[in-house]
Amino acid sequence: MPVSDDAPEEVTSGEGEAAGPAGHVDHLNPPGFAASARAIDGTGSVIGRGLRILLLVVREEPRLFALSVFGSTLFGLATVASSYVLGEVTQRVVIPSLRDGHATWGSVVAAALLVFAVGSARAVGMFFRRFAAGVLQYRMQAHYRRRVTRQYLRLPLAWHQRHSTGALLSNANADVEALWAPIAPFPFAVGVVVMLAAAVALLLATDPLLAAVGFVVFPLVGLLNYAYSRLVSPLFARVQELRAEVSAVAHESFDGALVVKTLGREADETARFRRSAEQLRDAMVRAGRVRGVFDPLMEALPNFGVLAVLVVGAHRIGTGGLSVGDLVRVAYLFTLLAFPIRAIGWVISELPRSVVGWGRVSAVLTADGEQEFGTARLAGNGPAALRFDGVGYRYPGLAAVAGAALTDVGFEAPPGKVVAVTGRTGAGKSTLVSLLARLVDPDTGTVRLDGVDLRDLAPGEVTNAIALVAQQAFLFDDTVRANITLGADLSDDAVWDALRLAQADRFVTALPGGLDTEVGERGTTLSGGQRQRIALARALVRRPRLLVLDDATSSVDPRVEASILAGLRALGSAGSSTVVVVAHRRATIALADEVVYLEGGRVAAHGRHDELLVGSPGYAELLTAYERAAAGLDGPGGIDPRDLGHGDELDEEVLS
Repeated sequence: MPVSDDAPEEVTSGEGEAAGPAGHVDHLNPPGFAASARAIDGTGSVIGRGLRILLLVVREEPRLFALSVFGSTLFGLATVASSYVLGEVTQRVVIPSLRDGHATWGSVVAAALLVFAVGSARAVGMFFRRFAAGVLQYRMQAHYRRRVTRQYLRLPLAWHQRHSTGALLSNANADVEALWAPIAPFPFAVGVVVMLAAAVALLLATDPLLAAVGFVVFPLVGLLNYAYSRLVSPLFARVQELRAEVSAVAHESFDGALVVKTLGREADETARFRRSAEQLRDAMVRAGRVRGVFDPLMEALPNFGVLAVLVVGAHRIGTGGLSVGDLVRVAYLFTLLAFPIRAIGWVISELPRSVVGWGRVSAVLTADGEQEFGTARLAGNGPAALRFDGVGYRYPGLAAVAGAALTDVGFEAPPGKVVAVTGRTGAGKSTLVSLLARLVDPDTGTVRLDGVDLRDLAPGEVTNAIALVAQQAFLFDDTVRANITLGADLSDDAVWDALRLAQADRFVTALPGGLDTEVGERGTTLSGGQRQRIALARALVRRPRLLVLDDATSSVDPRVEASILAGLRALGSAGSSTVVVVAHRRATIALADEVVYLEGGRVAAHGRHDELLVGSPGYAELLTAYERAAAGLDGPGGIDPRDLGHGDELDEEVLS
């Protein structure tokens, strides 16, 4: 899969490069992953798909898997050996001592040493099995969480808009856990297959007739596993869907805490969450009921085999066809056979859940739509030249309803100039900004920076040259300094310079800890205008060649905004940045060197502010409507005041 600007370049242990679905080099998944994914999805049965999923563990972590299987095999062989030792001790020590009233010290010591050796081997095998299997499970979960997260960074904004935050959280957490739930018992089950084979061989060597009697349970176990996988697979699929739904409802409620509190929606949100949680509970109970029937049956079937062996064996001892030691050995071996059958049952019981988790995780890892990149590099260091040439864009899935968001858009922003973009709600301003920052690619036409199509630029070139400041400023739950630098190696002097240009230095200085002040989740300790200025400083400190402001000063006092824009114009004059600002305040627009007026997704007018006031009736009407809306909320010409601004509501500063 092609990488994106935001994708990290490091590759974790066990991950290399492989050909992805589209034939591109896949830096995300290990070699052969795409072929394995196709093979898994092409397998018909649930158990078959589940076993193919587990083969990925063998391919990706062969050493840990081998160590775990070694421990399991050692444990299994030592357990089978204990049955032989038990039979020999019974025949050579216990029975002679009961018959003769005593036993030789040599036989007792030998028996004790054999029991100790077998017990020690079982303990060592159990340690390696549990340790390696635990590390293997957590490592695979960590691998796939990182891959899912990196894939989120690679996928375009349009893909994220089609998926809820709750579903994305569930993919990276609950679905990954479900995917690798069978790992812990899987190496054990592989190892006990050796135990099973050794036990069967010893059974046949001891008494073929008793072995045949006990083996009747095996076909019943197979039928039980088949029925279980058919019944429980759709139930687990529903459980995982509901986990994502519960996560989405909770995330929405927490994210919209202000709306919930101010409108008194606590009871309604609680009821909404309760409904989703109860649906999840009921689905999990239904799946648990099926598993609750399966597990006891898996435990009981081998015991029925032991009971049959004891009945037939007692009869044969009475006829002289079998010794007591042999019956003890056979009965104990059948008791041991219940253990590998249960171990295999543990794996099989988790496979339907694992298959469901795989379907949801692989849908992310194999998702297409990643942006393609070229190899071109931007040569200049000063302000960039921007050009839109015949650009058109339709939102996927909405084209039939809403039509094109932009149609045949063309204009230029000369290097070092400030260009204002304005228009009514729905005119295409935010779409134009998304194309500028290459959050989406145009359906037709080109967006060029210094004459180079953005799609031809190498990864990292767009983000190095362009900085976007959105209207809704997002701040991390960290310090002011961390929110501005975002981990980049920037000096405090550079940070303060950016703060001064964003007119944020005064209030940051007044904060209790200055740059080290914690701003809270999403910057809740700051006002809306302060958050916007911190976000602006975050962009400015990187000295972008093209600065894009998407109504990024709407919450700032008009006088402060004028100072900010004057500083940005000075930036352009000094040869630092070209500025594109989406605005609806007349004072802001008037400060721009050029204005692009959008109407119905098209460029209706382009030129200087004073020229458009005279030459573009629509532009003049819109600007006049702003002023009248600020005075009395009465737009001229039937213009709804809600249609004037960037969003659906008038900015509070406009009305003040």
